[in-house]
Amino acid sequence: MKLMLTEQVADFLGVKVERVKRLARESLLIAKSEDDNGEMQFDADEVAKYKELAERFGGL
Repeated sequence: MKLMLTEQVADFLGVKVERVKRLARESLLIAKSEDDNGEMQFDADEVAKYKELAERFGGL
């Protein structure tokens, strides 16, 4: 499992970091862990699946 930091997820999805944090709060993206600085880490495969699903529903 490859982990992505919040900023990497935002870049991949083409959104702001605040949006990624909101998606995590709303349980649309689930953080797998936190790094030493308390930054959320997400599974890259799950992020890609979320992006595909969001695009099917009309975009992010």
